Amino acid sequence: MEKGGRRQSTILGCLVITIFSFFLLVDCTTNIHAHRKIPQSNQGSSAAVKLQVSDNHVDIDNGIVKLTLLKPSGMITGIRYKGIKNVLEYQFKETQRGYWDIVWSRPEIGKSFFDTLQCTSFKVIANTKDQVEVSFTKTWNVSLGNNVVPLNIDKRFIVLRGVSGFYSYAIFEHLKGWPDLNVDEARIAFKLHQDMFHYMAISDDKQRIMPSNRDRTAGQVLDYREAVLLTHPGNPNLKGEVDDKYQYSCENKDNHVHGWISSEPRVGFWVITPSDEFRAGGPVKPDLTSHAGSTSLAIFFSGHYAGPSFGVRLSNGEPWKKVFGPVFMYLNSGSTNNAIWEDAKKQMSEETKKWPYDFPMSEDFPRAGQRGTISGRLLVRDKYISRELMPAKSAYVGLAPPGIAGSWQEETKGYQFWTQTDDKGYFTIQGVRADTYNLYASVPGIIGDYKHDIDVIIRPGSQVRIGDLVYDPPRHGPTLWEIGIPDRSAAEFYVPDPAPGLVNKLFINHKDKFRQYGLWDRYTDLYPTEDLVYTVGVSNYSKDWFFAHVNRNVDNNYTPTTWRILFDVRNVSRTGTYTLRLALASANFAKIQIWINNPYSRHPLFTTQRIGRDNAIARHGIHGLYWLYSINLSGFQLVEGRNTIYLKQAVGSSPFAGVMYDYIRLEGPPQANYN
Repeated sequence: MEKGGRRQSTILGCLVITIFSFFLLVDCTTNIHAHRKIPQSNQGSSAAVKLQVSDNHVDIDNGIVKLTLLKPSGMITGIRYKGIKNVLEYQFKETQRGYWDIVWSRPEIGKSFFDTLQCTSFKVIANTKDQVEVSFTKTWNVSLGNNVVPLNIDKRFIVLRGVSGFYSYAIFEHLKGWPDLNVDEARIAFKLHQDMFHYMAISDDKQRIMPSNRDRTAGQVLDYREAVLLTHPGNPNLKGEVDDKYQYSCENKDNHVHGWISSEPRVGFWVITPSDEFRAGGPVKPDLTSHAGSTSLAIFFSGHYAGPSFGVRLSNGEPWKKVFGPVFMYLNSGSTNNAIWEDAKKQMSEETKKWPYDFPMSEDFPRAGQRGTISGRLLVRDKYISRELMPAKSAYVGLAPPGIAGSWQEETKGYQFWTQTDDKGYFTIQGVRADTYNLYASVPGIIGDYKHDIDVIIRPGSQVRIGDLVYDPPRHGPTLWEIGIPDRSAAEFYVPDPAPGLVNKLFINHKDKFRQYGLWDRYTDLYPTEDLVYTVGVSNYSKDWFFAHVNRNVDNNYTPTTWRILFDVRNVSRTGTYTLRLALASANFAKIQIWINNPYSRHPLFTTQRIGRDNAIARHGIHGLYWLYSINLSGFQLVEGRNTIYLKQAVGSSPFAGVMYDYIRLEGPPQANYN
């Protein structure tokens, strides 16, 4: 505990201060823990957790891991493990090794700030043999001016007895009446010792030796600064490969453990995220993980694969508070890389089972008994697929703040709780914070977004049984033809091999081959003068439909392209209405225009206007945000026999302007015998 005041000149004076400080510590601990009891450890044989506070540093040591934090800023300056004095990059300044950070701006000013949230006050929250929790805070007031983020920040760090790692979480608060604020990104970043950590692991099939920052600096920058061709790497086996941090992005639902393994000694450093409740954008929102430079990230939200409007937007004095985390930084060791990775996965599973944790001391983090549960079943009604109600198999079902259908994919301010249904459509969501939500769903194989039309109220300890829910997806008539699979992704379409000399060897013959660099230019290689033509009933979308509708590179000038879908219609209903469903998996500075049979008409039948800024094409994604359009066609616009739909991506000038299609379907007029 911090002690201030003038040095005492007598032994009696020192004794009085010591006794007073002892009782003050007991009193503070009692008040803090009045409603929050520290769980007792069963690690009887392990060393007690020890806290040491000096003028500029805070050390927390449990005999396995020693965490060193700067005081009062709360920057992570040291992590000692297994005889390694510091697994972080000691050559960096103490403020640049491990830190929370945000990107923010004041809308009326416009200037954007990268802010490492250096705090101004320090406090001990808990200090027992089983647990130490410390807090670093900064408080905003108007006198601080426009260059300080108008948020109250409380960064917490926890070390438990017998646990090989440490936890961190933070509470961001914007009080009512405070200035307008945009927060575009929030995360924790770790810069590991680059001379030690060379092997990165993201998943079972995404592991490799990585280049260093020095390798990237010596390399050739490609179309943007994150993408570098390694020309003079320290490891000659990496020469000629492309490195780009976006190649290692991952969807929230799969992004629960990633990190690095050092070779000598063989130890692992892992970022474990046990819950997605504090992340933004839902279960399939992609984001960064670990990347070159021995960097590991815990991303809470960012505009990656969503666009610059994705973020926390606070206006008109809106109050807001959110707890991010806790996340767990785990350290382990083993005889092989695989053994260390398997142990990290096992630890991730154990952390997930313990959620919500029972040890964070903040009253803003509700424990299990203060949360609720919801259960039910989701069914699909589409009479053109089945006369019976169908179970929504493997559907993503979630609770998120109230909004419109699909709004969860752009929701950042609140908490989200998701699960997947079983083969019969049943679902249970546990550990839900008390609040009012909407229930949303997305069903693989079915277009559109489901939203339950009644608010869901979760109270502490409640068990909501919502019963059977029925989703009526967009449908006008029977399917005449379809291209793709309605799953919010372009993964089923043709993804080419990268150009020679622009390869990341990890993704050769990989299921995620779309992670290769420069695939946007492969369209020009395949279609140098004429655009894609797809014939329904003849073409195969996995071979003949390019995964991204992009521009053609003509002498370094990117020009719009027009794809054609050829299809036959028999017995055209002249008075009937046909419906074209156009689902997009991604859009970036794009404008899709549609003509039927007459591409020379002055005005297209339909245009999206300019949409999207998710940049998924450039960032090696296979989807960004989801879009769904329904276009009605009069029977008079079709002809008996062969018809042609023209799809034009009308915005040129950039290799990255374009869309990824999720699914396209033409429906005929309604038919009475389907009732």
